[in-house]
Amino acid sequence: MNTRRLGLRTAVLASLGMLSLMGLAAADAPLSTRNDAGAPSRESGAQLPSWLWGEWRRDWILRGKSKSSTLDVHYLQTPTYFADIRIPKARSGLSAAKSFADLTDQQLRVLAGQNGFTGRTTLAGTVATWSDEIAFQPSDGTPDAGRLERRPPHGMLEIGLDGSYTESWRRWSNGSGQYLVIRVEHSGRLLRSLVVVGNRFVYVRNRVKDLPTASSLEALIETTKATREEIVDYLDCEFSVGRVRGGSVSWEIQQSTLPWREGHHLDFVEQLSVRDGVTALVPRAVGDDQWVVPVNTLSSRDIKALFGR
Repeated sequence: MNTRRLGLRTAVLASLGMLSLMGLAAADAPLSTRNDAGAPSRESGAQLPSWLWGEWRRDWILRGKSKSSTLDVHYLQTPTYFADIRIPKARSGLSAAKSFADLTDQQLRVLAGQNGFTGRTTLAGTVATWSDEIAFQPSDGTPDAGRLERRPPHGMLEIGLDGSYTESWRRWSNGSGQYLVIRVEHSGRLLRSLVVVGNRFVYVRNRVKDLPTASSLEALIETTKATREEIVDYLDCEFSVGRVRGGSVSWEIQQSTLPWREGHHLDFVEQLSVRDGVTALVPRAVGDDQWVVPVNTLSSRDIKALFGR
């Protein structure tokens, strides 16, 4: 994804009076074009080629003559929307922390080396663009785009449009055709997002205020001479990756930009409940946020298995 990434690297079913997510039961539809309640889809625009759908991990990045692999990179791509989280492999000594308050100033700076993105992916020819509606690092003002070269059967290269980098990617899973995206917006701003590909998920919670333009979080901290409180505000943006089933708990968070979340159950799913009789999901709390399901290939059985309690 571009040099900013590399630097650290449907339905509309809400109303102000009552929120509902009836569109989560797709009844084996190939995409979220219909649901048990018959609500129309909000999905629009061209889908990506199916070879790009799935769970990807990065093997290495080449810049100049230097090849490295210092980040754990997880990239989930649905037919349209994506999520990507990048945690430094050298990040350590933070597992005992229960909040930002337990971290030293130096440890806060360690967290500034993380990265993550979520939004929509588009493809024009071989050039992919990622919209980054929520990003852990600040924007440097340039589009997030790269040229993709498919390497069958399970690989691809991503090459910077200026030739400054090459990334080697490997697809670990195609998701077995199971894709789900839930987005929570308020006044047009994306607050939270859940992207599910097969048994993997990436959950994202936005920070309270968007970051100003900067080349990186480190640069932003330096140029603004940020106080500790301001640094915490910059860092208070969650990107968590995990597995839906097979962990010590259901929806287990395995890696997160907030280390104290790791090993715990993803509590976002507790905000949803299955409505008996129609196999639909509804938010447990009513509010002014807009819940949107732009991608859903799950069957009614899938919905019951993943969210039924």
